[in-house]
Amino acid sequence: MAKLYFSYAAMNAGKSTILLQASHNYHERGMRTLLYTSSLYAEMDKRSITSRIGISAAAELYSRDDDLFEQISIHVENGPLHCIFVDEAQFLTRDQVWQLARVADRLKLPVMCYGLRTDFQGKLFEGSAELLAIADVLREVRTICECGAKATMVIRMDERGNVLTDGDQVAIGRDVYVSLCRRHWEEHTGRWPSAGADSPKFAFSEDDDDEEHDA
Repeated sequence: MAKLYFSYAAMNAGKSTILLQASHNYHERGMRTLLYTSSLYAEMDKRSITSRIGISAAAELYSRDDDLFEQISIHVENGPLHCIFVDEAQFLTRDQVWQLARVADRLKLPVMCYGLRTDFQGKLFEGSAELLAIADVLREVRTICECGAKATMVIRMDERGNVLTDGDQVAIGRDVYVSLCRRHWEEHTGRWPSAGADSPKFAFSEDDDDEEHDA
């Protein structure tokens, strides 16, 4: 039975690399895949999914108004498909998550979504929230904070290194993002009293060599 998968992580955990490797595995077996990424990345990536280590593959772009079930159904009519891959799945709408669920349930195609769980304010993205609610399989892709602990949160910084706590949820290409553990995210966003009222620069204030390393 085909399933809807959601692999989630903080920034820079290698989600796109894992997606591209999985798609490559299908191609090695003579199978056809269909890749999607958000149209928010169109100007940067030019209709492709690109990983930090330099590998890439052509991809369809989706926007908030697209009916993904209808689009994928048309692709199926034009030839057999074996798996659907969706990068930047946090930008899906709730309706689009259900459309992908229908692809798994009715077209019998596995759908593998990869994306962030939360934004720089610690809030769930719309697409991620719905995927966490209805996906058949949830997988965490782990990365680490600078202290060595597992990173589950992300901060946004301006070009001077100031941690931003307000602004649009989506700000692609304008700011720098750093993945942190929950403890250091609290400290650097000012949610922990010892961080002070001012927006801090990004720098840990203590030695965390004894933290658990969990990559």
